[in-house]
Amino acid sequence: MGLLGHPGRLRARLRLRGRRGWVLAALVAGAVALHNALGVLLAIMALLVFLDAAIPVPGELWSLAEERFARLVRKRETSDRLRRLRRIGPERLDVLDDSAGWPATAPRRALGVESIAIESITATVEHAKAAAFDRRFRPDRTCSGRWQRMWVAHAQGEPLPPISVYRVGDGHVLRDGHHRVSVARDHGWSTIEADVVELRR
Repeated sequence: MGLLGHPGRLRARLRLRGRRGWVLAALVAGAVALHNALGVLLAIMALLVFLDAAIPVPGELWSLAEERFARLVRKRETSDRLRRLRRIGPERLDVLDDSAGWPATAPRRALGVESIAIESITATVEHAKAAAFDRRFRPDRTCSGRWQRMWVAHAQGEPLPPISVYRVGDGHVLRDGHHRVSVARDHGWSTIEADVVELRR
């Protein structure tokens, strides 16, 4: 599901700013009332006004990406503060080191690309990524540039490549694609395409 496929994002993109809503309404009313060449012209003008409001220019997308990123960071920081006040640790991703212990020697089976539930991803193989993203894949401030570029690219219609995960039992451990998961969640996805390798204990 892309940006246009998510109802909340679609409503945001179709929000008419300033007086364009009134202009659009007047043009549509005129086009309906007139059944001649002038009515056709008004209908075309109404379509152009609508498209101008509905399709954001790149600068607007960048501003929206910055706003979405800042919102996620604030939510994460607020959550961390509240948890500290309650003497609870932060919502961290678990870390599964696949270079040591049982994961390093566990039998592996490649399952190919599948659609998996984002909520099933609860761990990562990288300690650094466990610090950069919390368990809800809300980023910290160090992720801004790459996160925003990926958000804008996806909003412009570029597909997100499949992420890579280990399947351990019913859950998934993220090997590659932390920014993609975070962006997908922000766009309202509940599932994501993943290249799955099963680890058996």
